[in-house]
Amino acid sequence: MQQVLDEISLSVRAGYPFVYLLTWEEDRASRGLQQVAEQLDRPLWTWSSTTGLTSPDGPIDDTTELIDALTSLARTPGPGIVVFQDIHSHLTGAVPRRLRDLKGHFRDAGWSSIFLSPSAVVPPDLEKDVVVYHLPLPGLKEVARLFHSVLREGNFELDLDLFERFVKASLGLTEDEIVRLYKKVLLRTGSFNEEQLHEIISEKRQIIRRAEYLEFHDLTMSMAEVGGLDNLKDWLQSRNAAFSEKARKYGLPQPKGLFLVGVQGCGKSLTAKAVADLWKVPLLRLDAGALVLGQSSAEEGLRRTIAIAESMAPAILWVDEIEKAFAGVGGGGDDSAAAARVFGNFITWLQEKQAPVFVVATANEVRNLPPELLRKGRFDEIFWVDLPNIHERERIFEIHIRRRQRDPALFDTWRLAEAADRFSGAEIEQVVIDALFDAFARDREVETPDVLRAIRETVPLAVVMDQHIKELKEWARDRTRPATYDTRRVDFFSVWKGEVEAG
Repeated sequence: MQQVLDEISLSVRAGYPFVYLLTWEEDRASRGLQQVAEQLDRPLWTWSSTTGLTSPDGPIDDTTELIDALTSLARTPGPGIVVFQDIHSHLTGAVPRRLRDLKGHFRDAGWSSIFLSPSAVVPPDLEKDVVVYHLPLPGLKEVARLFHSVLREGNFELDLDLFERFVKASLGLTEDEIVRLYKKVLLRTGSFNEEQLHEIISEKRQIIRRAEYLEFHDLTMSMAEVGGLDNLKDWLQSRNAAFSEKARKYGLPQPKGLFLVGVQGCGKSLTAKAVADLWKVPLLRLDAGALVLGQSSAEEGLRRTIAIAESMAPAILWVDEIEKAFAGVGGGGDDSAAAARVFGNFITWLQEKQAPVFVVATANEVRNLPPELLRKGRFDEIFWVDLPNIHERERIFEIHIRRRQRDPALFDTWRLAEAADRFSGAEIEQVVIDALFDAFARDREVETPDVLRAIRETVPLAVVMDQHIKELKEWARDRTRPATYDTRRVDFFSVWKGEVEAG
């Protein structure tokens, strides 16, 4: 927050006539602007449609209409700072013209106007005269101060570890939401302990759910539930402490993200969920397709999404099926123009972001995506997620049999893996479910032959879309890193190493 206030202070001193501050937190922003006014030794005025123009000495009569307030300011000597609240709904009619008329007077008299609003509505007449800033949500230090104040008021004592966990669990909310949430916890339980952390996260999920394009996911998927993909898992495990201060001191940069491209149903989305559990950080899913379809609100929606993700950092932002949003960007038309603007803002953020937000993007089809998205520097690595090999298929069968409260040792999982050649992980899960339904209908326990029967009755996607998958694999051959180790190379190396050691 302080960085934004410093920028506003510089803009005021430099003579910018109009500053636009975007935020939902009017009280928090007003306190910050009061500090700016005091530092610059300038009186702070405010205007709203309900109270009119108010000076440090009190309200000014007959100024609830914005035009009347501007006329009053034109007769008032400066210097000063005037904050217009919720001005976005009043920048119509003659107001933009009147503001342009007053621009010279404001500059000469030393007046600076700050537009305080949750959304940016800048008329074309004023675009060259307005500088826009975004007030970030409360960061770690601000939330820590809020929580410490609540604890001190209630005479509570927490150990440092639990204090830090409460603070981090509260990131991504406004100041008012955080205070209300703490009060709700106290009213319900009268204390802060390990159990109340779940209530904080649950309430936070409800608040973030109101974000139009963002979804908060619980950490319910572990990496052990992802069959195969050992090369990808090792890569992720080696970056388990990538967000730590120890990694920064060692000289490592913040990890940017991961792009997973491959055959549908082979574990890309599962991996995105599991990595959040592996690293123990929040998981946010961005619906990029719906965001782009928003057209006029798309850029503002992306800005809010990024602001929430960065305020919760370290966090993982999962962009599922990114091709639905950005495939064919630049093809012409209004829809394409809107997508191109959002795409430009998105890749700029990917390249320049400083907050520890790790982006996991997944795609089933990548050939129509803009090449700029896949350029080095956007993501740390691009992995190809192929159909599972026989060893991975056996592991996937074991996972789904165990998930249905059965013992995999009672099944011939190797035989099942052989029979399910070219099946994806999602298709393997479905044949296990189909076998369970069949055995249940026959009023007996499910067995290996039931699963084999379900396999024989299923035509995998890899057969139906054989040519498409071959073309995609050819594209990925020299452009991506395989998520699965090449077992043929591993076996050859093991044999060769054994012969060398044997002399």
